Amino acid sequence: QKGHQPLAERLRPQSFEEFLGQNRIQGYSGPFQKLVEAGHLQNLILWGPPGTGKTTFAQLLATKVQAEWIHLNAIESGAKALRETGEQAKVRRVQWGQKTVAFVDEIHRLNKAQQDVFLPYIEKGEFTLVGATTENPSYELNAALLSRCRLLVFHRHEREQLQVLMQKALDSYNVSQEELLSDDAVELLFEIANGDGRRLINLLEPILEIYDLPELRNSEQWPVVPERIEELTGQRVVYYDKSSDAHYDTISAFIKSLRGSDPDAGLYYLARLLKGGEDPVFIARRMVILASEDVSNADPKALPLAVAALQAVELIGLPEAAINLAQVVCYLASAPKSNSSYIGLRKAQAEVDKSGNLPIPLAFRSSKRKEMKELGYGKGYKYAHNGRKGWQEQEFLPPELKGQVFYEPTDHGFEKNIQKYLEWLKN
Repeated sequence: QKGHQPLAERLRPQSFEEFLGQNRIQGYSGPFQKLVEAGHLQNLILWGPPGTGKTTFAQLLATKVQAEWIHLNAIESGAKALRETGEQAKVRRVQWGQKTVAFVDEIHRLNKAQQDVFLPYIEKGEFTLVGATTENPSYELNAALLSRCRLLVFHRHEREQLQVLMQKALDSYNVSQEELLSDDAVELLFEIANGDGRRLINLLEPILEIYDLPELRNSEQWPVVPERIEELTGQRVVYYDKSSDAHYDTISAFIKSLRGSDPDAGLYYLARLLKGGEDPVFIARRMVILASEDVSNADPKALPLAVAALQAVELIGLPEAAINLAQVVCYLASAPKSNSSYIGLRKAQAEVDKSGNLPIPLAFRSSKRKEMKELGYGKGYKYAHNGRKGWQEQEFLPPELKGQVFYEPTDHGFEKNIQKYLEWLKN
């Protein structure tokens, strides 16, 4: 009798020594790891694919720093519940001097207002926030929240880690791999799991449960061959191509196809994403990003069309929303391309990082108040509309950056009109 707990829960590590892949968590090393070992914990965002140990890692951290563990799911938690958690943590800290770790699963599903609820509590140290997400935090989380958290990146389990997990599962039922599974079946299970440890254990559990029945253990159906995996697990077996069918590889190929102006490949990878159960909102969001990053001003209609696709997906849902996605896939792939605005932004960001907050020229500072005018704010500013072309020559950048160029329009699509317009202004 194995009890009623799922196998994945029974096998959950109880210490960092048992935790798999700790050395592969990007950002968890050196001084930060020593801080945790000393009982200090920062606010964290754990980013990585499903089944890589994010929840377990957070639980172990809470145990390590002797904190109360509060598990919240972003789908089920509204702003009211989040505030209640914060207030309870405050009472716990003030009255009993106890730390609280608030773990938020799927934190990317909280909207902006809900994410903002956390800010006063983490700033005052009422609780330590640990959020888990499978989505890129840079896109899905508020900058204010992200700036207050340390990002730890989890990676899919390699074969060695999956093999260790499989062995732990087999040992819990006192069965050897050779007795239970053929070599081909083992390979298929690893392929289906695709780096997801929880999925591997969930696939193994029904097979082990069936094997554990005395009346079936001595039958001729063992070891299991690949053809029987679906029958025994009750789950549809999808054969994954390790090199391209994983979530990140497929979305990467999809985006690169649109960037490379190949609508046929774009539609093909869209079909694969949808067939694999990908969230259509995730696909639409990536297209909104591409519309500005790769099409940009070469076709200014690309961004509003991509945003419209996102809205359509949210309003309609699958299967009909696939038609909306297909329309915009073809448009974006066939549109002229330019990344000049994106490159310009990166150049400007690099300059800000390098030179810091340079003083803004007095001519361009706000001069609405009398005291500001007396200090010279606004003096020398030329009102653009008073110029012959609706433009007057003046240097808006700080003097230290005079003549610096960040945006260089291409001659692709509509952007060539922008290029000609800027040249016309200055001639």
